[in-house]
Amino acid sequence: MLEARSVAVVGASVKEGSLGHQMMVELLRGGYEGVIYPVNPGYAEILGHACFASLAEVPQAPDLAILGVANHRVEQALADAVAAGARSAVTFSSLHEDDPDPDRPPLRDRLASIAREAGIPLCGGNGMGFLNEDRHLRATGFATPDDLRHGPVTFVSHSGSAFAALAFNDRGIGFNLVVSSGQEIVTTMADYMEYALGLDSTRVLALLLETVREPERFRAQLARAEERNIPVLALKVGRTEGSKAMVTAHSGALAGEHGAYEALFDAHGVLEVRTLDEMADAMELFGSPRRVTSGSGIASVHDSGGERALFVDVGHDLGVPFAAISETTRSKLDEILDPGLDAANPLDAWGTGIDADRIFRDAFGVLHDDPDTAAMAFVVDLTRQGQPYDEGYLQVALDVFATSTKPFCVLSNLASAVALEEAHHLRDAGIPVLEGTASGLTALGLLLRHHRHALRPRADAPPAIEEDVRARWRARLVDGAVLTETEGLALLADYGVPVVPTRNASDPDEAVDAADTLGYPVALKTAAAGIRHKSDVGGVRLELTGPQEVRAAYEELAARLGPDAIVAPMAPPGVELALGVVRDPQFGPMVLVAAGGVFVELLHDRRLAFPPLDRTGARALVDGLRIRPLLDGLRGTPPSDVEALISAIVGLSALAGDLGERLDALDVNPLIVSEHGCLAVDALVIGRVVPPGAV
Repeated sequence: MLEARSVAVVGASVKEGSLGHQMMVELLRGGYEGVIYPVNPGYAEILGHACFASLAEVPQAPDLAILGVANHRVEQALADAVAAGARSAVTFSSLHEDDPDPDRPPLRDRLASIAREAGIPLCGGNGMGFLNEDRHLRATGFATPDDLRHGPVTFVSHSGSAFAALAFNDRGIGFNLVVSSGQEIVTTMADYMEYALGLDSTRVLALLLETVREPERFRAQLARAEERNIPVLALKVGRTEGSKAMVTAHSGALAGEHGAYEALFDAHGVLEVRTLDEMADAMELFGSPRRVTSGSGIASVHDSGGERALFVDVGHDLGVPFAAISETTRSKLDEILDPGLDAANPLDAWGTGIDADRIFRDAFGVLHDDPDTAAMAFVVDLTRQGQPYDEGYLQVALDVFATSTKPFCVLSNLASAVALEEAHHLRDAGIPVLEGTASGLTALGLLLRHHRHALRPRADAPPAIEEDVRARWRARLVDGAVLTETEGLALLADYGVPVVPTRNASDPDEAVDAADTLGYPVALKTAAAGIRHKSDVGGVRLELTGPQEVRAAYEELAARLGPDAIVAPMAPPGVELALGVVRDPQFGPMVLVAAGGVFVELLHDRRLAFPPLDRTGARALVDGLRIRPLLDGLRGTPPSDVEALISAIVGLSALAGDLGERLDALDVNPLIVSEHGCLAVDALVIGRVVPPGAV
């Protein structure tokens, strides 16, 4: 399909402005060198090519049939293509049926069946086709630019409009392959990724995705890109619709739909963007062959103190690190700068304006050689300068680029002020031009993140769990079983998560005996069946200091919620976290770490990852929380035992790997982390109804 040597254009036309005419125009515009067979009974010739009345009359089986026909004709057209021996097809049709027959499968399913039975790939429906610039093949019925630059970026999009927008970008982003995959009724994003990653010309893989239709194959291609060190940029749309299928526990509500994608992207070093502007800036920056090889931050030179401050503010908000330059570097800058300027990074290098170009060049040279500089940005408003290209900022940028080896870009704070002629002059020389403070800084941050991910050590093997322990809990977690809290804590303990000791009680005397045995103060909680979040129904009493308090609390709870209760010693004070295991319907079990207690859903401060996790991976989850500073101790409170927390997360990860497919949800809230270690205080475990035959 993507390298077709012959193409049949079904519905080809001489009528300008029609889909049929545009399909022919695009094949010719792209410089296609294969054989073209227009198919339309109304013409003898179209744009210099002999036209055939039907696919059956085409003199050879085409590699590709482009089906430019309406919804009510597309099924027959695909069947005719298969009968004619076509080896692949593209359809732009929306596959909508005005009056569907309830006794027949939907049109999209019928087309998929035809293609699958014939064993052929099918691009679409409801897409805009593809542009394989490596092969000069434009299989689309929609206008594309004459000057689309060939380059290292593959872009696969579920959005046809984004496909067109990026194809018509005016910044010279170069593509080897652009695909509008549409509904992917047969051929999915994973297929296009696999093809692109097999091309020597692919240096960047960019995805705009609504969903993933083949999760295992999609993950395999992400892993392949990771192995080849090819950066993957992803714009996932529909992030805010999501937790409906995963709210059986607090952890599910926290994860939501996008949580699985965040975990997936983290696992494979996928670089997530949130807008098309961010995507374009990242495409352009990563399209440059220069990559970060050392250092940890950005060094930037500015001609404005105010815009430098803006740059610092936005960088802080986005979490983009700036290079921590050495005192040696500062001393060298002091010798270069006009008096009164601060030798710092980011650097405002504009003083009197006298000999400014030399100052800029020399400052970049000094910053370039600082060991913490990973990449450099010349941050100036790239407005029309009215100077020859061999003067002013353009020449400074060209000189710096020519004499440096680290990634370098020009970043303009206002996209609408960028002078295209000046920008193209830089781009033609290989210098990325980023168009916006936030989008540009995002791209630079992703450049650093890609380098950090490549340096990440390979994960250690998860801790070994005795087979009889695994088998016992697998047998218990069947048919949607809901474990009691005592069972849930026992499960956690078997996997190395520290838990508070508990005793069950079904009358006041048992409650008092349990408290006496465990030691005061104690907590008393209802164990009534069907209550998943005890605090929501007033089912928890804390800090009970003696038998009378225990007896009174038990009688009050029993009167409202029934006789079954749990007694546990009070955990020492500390930072409350929540741990969880959530099973995503597409990607499977995930481990969750979040701010806990009553803030579990209010703060929405959480990190997720796929098991297995070693200590490095678990530490990354903890360090990613906004409440992380609390664990180090604030205002005189002692630091928490973070190492114990990390051990607990590693243990939970092993549990998720062993039992995740048999869990609908697992909640640990709170897990109290103190200077003495950590303790799971409460556990909610809900088994999953495993389909027959599933592992």
